[in-house]
Amino acid sequence: MYVYELIDWPSFRWSEKELTKPLVSVRHKQGRLIGRMEALGFKLRAEATLQTLTEEVVMSSEIEGEALNRELVRSSIALRLGMDIGALAPADRHIDGVVEMILDATENYDTLLTEERLFAWQSALFPTGRSGMVKITVGGWRNDQSGPMQVISGPLGRERTHYQAPPARRIKKEMKAFLKWYNGENAIDMVLKAGVAHLWFVTIHPFDDGNGRIARAIADQALTCSEQGAQRFYSVSAQIRKERSAYYDILEATQKADLDITPWLEWFLSCLDAAFEGAETTLGPVLKKARFWEKHQGARFNDRQRIILNRLIDGFEGKLTSSKWAKLAKCSQDTAFRDIADLVRSDILTKDAAGGRSTSYSLTEFD
Repeated sequence: MYVYELIDWPSFRWSEKELTKPLVSVRHKQGRLIGRMEALGFKLRAEATLQTLTEEVVMSSEIEGEALNRELVRSSIALRLGMDIGALAPADRHIDGVVEMILDATENYDTLLTEERLFAWQSALFPTGRSGMVKITVGGWRNDQSGPMQVISGPLGRERTHYQAPPARRIKKEMKAFLKWYNGENAIDMVLKAGVAHLWFVTIHPFDDGNGRIARAIADQALTCSEQGAQRFYSVSAQIRKERSAYYDILEATQKADLDITPWLEWFLSCLDAAFEGAETTLGPVLKKARFWEKHQGARFNDRQRIILNRLIDGFEGKLTSSKWAKLAKCSQDTAFRDIADLVRSDILTKDAAGGRSTSYSLTEFD
């Protein structure tokens, strides 16, 4: 028996006592991360958001076994955020659709969740009307014409059914109840609401495909609402990707249990807690850049030096030579020599050990 077959479905319940401690920990880390990022300048916060959203889009798709090109994702997000990151990668309508869904969920976090909005999200995920080679219903609820909606694994002939969703005839009623709850005023912490919404939506499984990604987008909207700010500095999907096996296990166990979802919410809070810890790695280049400019806030740099130094902090590919400097900064070779010599005297750049015809330079290590 699945949870949606229980007589009191969907009256979820949980232990406030058991969730108090992990919820307090999550809220503390959430506030600390947001405060730390708000102390950065607008440009660095925008870079952090770009980095985080790129991670979110790539990892949410990887959970479903789909690999997206990270540079195409980053380029698509930058374009929609109005950020200048140099040459943009070619457009990809599939990636653009995933990006548009995530941005709508996070930037319009205070917008009502409606059938039409969900239909638009799912349509954006499948612009060709197909999931792989299979034609699916897009922009509407599933109809189960090919049989019941099941989550299965294993080779053909030895499949294992992990979950079977409610029949299609129930979807309209089920989604009406879900949307009324989600959009309504209820006495529940928004972080917990994100966890409940994720579970509830993916249990209904209202679409032919895209249910997991949309469930995570709904959770992202609720989490963004809990912070009252559209900029994103951590990725829950990145953490779920690391714990994908445990994620599917806890979902399956919860969907086959009773309506006490305390174990699911404990797992969700634990995953979120780890996501805040993981933000340090995801945002490493941005935080490194912030530390560098804070350390050298009294120094005087020209525009060319600022551009190249930021490139070095972000992770410059290959060796930096005066010729590359001149090309990147669009200046003469003599000007490039003067710029570099000035930074070497200030102990910001270090001349590399001899290793070729051209002298190369690296950023001096800093804490």
